[in-house]
Amino acid sequence: MTSSALNALKKPVIHPAWLRITHWLNALAVVVMILSGWRIYNASPIFPFHIPNAWTLGGWLGGALQWHFAAMWLLVFNGLVYLLMNTGSGRLWKKFLPLRPAEVIQDMLKALRGKLQHDSLDHYNAVQKLAYVSVILDLILLVVSGLAIWKSVQLPVLRDLMGGYDNARIVHFCAMAFLVAFIAVHVIMVALVPRTLLAMLRGR
Repeated sequence: MTSSALNALKKPVIHPAWLRITHWLNALAVVVMILSGWRIYNASPIFPFHIPNAWTLGGWLGGALQWHFAAMWLLVFNGLVYLLMNTGSGRLWKKFLPLRPAEVIQDMLKALRGKLQHDSLDHYNAVQKLAYVSVILDLILLVVSGLAIWKSVQLPVLRDLMGGYDNARIVHFCAMAFLVAFIAVHVIMVALVPRTLLAMLRGR
């Protein structure tokens, strides 16, 4: 074994294998759900615009629904594993909490001035904590509002919590828009700090 390989093995594990696997499976499920969801939206838009068909998945409404539901099950079960492992291992509390408003504002101002550092990959700043906690809650909202749309008759309580079927569609769309914005910012940040991608691939 070469010295570089030995040095790599000596580096502490930042992201365990279970985290990397669930992360990439969640990413796959989310991308498929967004693209197929755009095709479903185009079949009955709730706002005065359409998503370009070239950006959608499924080819037609029936095909898009099949892709959407297949990815939904992957997201739900894989997401549950992600949450249970994060909670059971204590990683959820260690990485994302506490989340203090004053620290978020302070780090946000640093980020706007270009002075927010990324010295350690195993420590999240307050802005990152807020972003990751927000996207976890947003994914939960997407699942809940999606169920209210899919099983509107069977789950009337859930539908009513969303403010009715039409409001559930609006909530679902807005939650999707937030997720797309998160992905866009996330990709930009990875491009600016590429070692975060290497850590999510190799764990170290």
